[in-house]
Amino acid sequence: MNASAAHARPLQAPGTGFQVYRPALPEVCPRDPARMALAADADGRCEIFTWDARTGTTRRVTDSRDGTLHCAVDADARVWWFAEDRSGRGRWYFQDFDGGPAVPGLAGLRPGRPHGLAVSDTGTAAIGLGDGRRTTVHLGPAGGPGRPVLTVDGPALLTGISPTGRLLAVSGPAGSDRAVTLVGCSGGEVAEVARLSGRHGRLWALGFAPGAAVDGELLLVQEANEGYLLASWRPGTGLRSHHWCCFDTEITARWYPAGRRVLVRQDRHGRSTLATADLDRCTLATVPTPPGTLLDAAPHPGDDVHYLWTDTTTPPRLRSTAGTRLPALGGPPAPVPGRHRDLWTPGPDGPVHTLLSHPDPAPGPPPPLVFLVHGGPADHDRDAYDPQVHSLVASGFAVARVNYRGSTGYGPRWHTTYAEGVGLAQVADLVAVRADLLRRGLAREDALGVWGSSWGGYLTLLALGTRPGLWQAGVAVKPVADCAAAYRAGTPALRALDERLFGGTPETVPDRYRRSSPLHYAADVRAPLLVVAASLDAKCPPGQVRSYLTALRTAGIAHESMWLETGHDGYTGADHMAVLRRALDFLDRHLRPVPAAHQAPRFPESGVSGSTGPSGAPGSHDPNSVH
Repeated sequence: MNASAAHARPLQAPGTGFQVYRPALPEVCPRDPARMALAADADGRCEIFTWDARTGTTRRVTDSRDGTLHCAVDADARVWWFAEDRSGRGRWYFQDFDGGPAVPGLAGLRPGRPHGLAVSDTGTAAIGLGDGRRTTVHLGPAGGPGRPVLTVDGPALLTGISPTGRLLAVSGPAGSDRAVTLVGCSGGEVAEVARLSGRHGRLWALGFAPGAAVDGELLLVQEANEGYLLASWRPGTGLRSHHWCCFDTEITARWYPAGRRVLVRQDRHGRSTLATADLDRCTLATVPTPPGTLLDAAPHPGDDVHYLWTDTTTPPRLRSTAGTRLPALGGPPAPVPGRHRDLWTPGPDGPVHTLLSHPDPAPGPPPPLVFLVHGGPADHDRDAYDPQVHSLVASGFAVARVNYRGSTGYGPRWHTTYAEGVGLAQVADLVAVRADLLRRGLAREDALGVWGSSWGGYLTLLALGTRPGLWQAGVAVKPVADCAAAYRAGTPALRALDERLFGGTPETVPDRYRRSSPLHYAADVRAPLLVVAASLDAKCPPGQVRSYLTALRTAGIAHESMWLETGHDGYTGADHMAVLRRALDFLDRHLRPVPAAHQAPRFPESGVSGSTGPSGAPGSHDPNSVH
């Protein structure tokens, strides 16, 4: 049992009927698949609940002021959760599935940021914690004293423990020469998995085979020159690449409960597929799923596969290939209003893919159009339900979601192409799609806005500053506004990401940071701008946002600001609701034609907002992205 990603269901803001989505599969007990745990709504914030598929009953496990998001279930049906404060620091606890006292996962550990949890079949617990400078992996019997077995500088992720608890796998730290380290439970490094000979690219671990005859077989993904392939490592035989199981775009994978079979999920061109890879027979078989996006998928006993499916018009649905009873996800009824299509625009490094949504046809000129810019940069927009798209289309806006260069789902070369410079290449793609939409008569030159969060907020500011005459409004939520200042105040993971993107630090390549910083272009902004920031944000620190706002005021640029008393990622529905309403009102005021100036934004009947981003499964995206 391994846990390193957030899991949540809709959030219900108290008294509003307003929901926020962070959907993911429930965690399942390896020995009793009917016992599950998940984060779900509790009066407008995420808390951990148990779910018994036999009876369809739930039990609330946690009650935190700011919510709880990370959870897992081990082989002994103990429910684990990470109790954190508003800064993101905390400890792992567990409790028996049916209730009882909350027990520290390992005794004697100081609070830290979660860098992975793994529990073996024998009850040995491994916990990765970060302190902002380094990552330490601790080991011990669940509930007993913990001892450090590995400390590395910078961010790293504990990605698995072998069934007997004799081996640990640690991926990272980002930007280092080490890809994956195997650690013996005696505390010494027993092996280091090298990159595949003659190939360039990253290597990351996905977990140990459960109950395998050979204890310690590790599943990995290798980023090759033009794609991604499965690899495995065994004690005594080392690393083996499975060249017959190669994909042209990003994949992630999970072991089946028995045998040497693996469930592979591929993200490709905004959609996804499932396949079963048999490592002994060297065969690959498709697992039938509806067209659209699989936000997550996991194999279970009896060849049952649980998956979370969606498309642009349909909110996420939990499904089981064996008909297993799963928790119901709330949300609006399908279908989402409007018309939805794909658009491909020629670009210098290949065609740029856009997911385009329009309101139902109406007489007159095209409606105002909003570029909804995804975060990351290692992420992509999907043929998946997006509550912001729903709200915008229901309010009469068209929406363009552009998978610019740097996005995942289009292969390694597209993911690493920044020919014009960091951020500038992405803005160039937004501008190219804008011109294409105008040529096709799908947008109006006088009613174009840009809206993004995190890295998407950064691109929003950069687009408004470097191409000031092309937009009529912008909304930047929790953005990077000064690349050098964000580097100095940010987390080690993000500093490593910046060094990789810029080719150095602000001290070694200052011109690159300056050229890509929205602050450098603040005085050139012409469109009305709304900036939303968080006072406890560690990924996009508040100081550099304040400097940007000061530059706007000094230059006399029209703008509004909104501050949240949260970190970068919030677990409460009220904050999401407040930002969505403020953004829609802002765009409505600045993009509507004069006759419709007093038309109020329309929300979905169920009032849905939030994100249907990637599940966070290791290997599905870059874990060090800003997002």
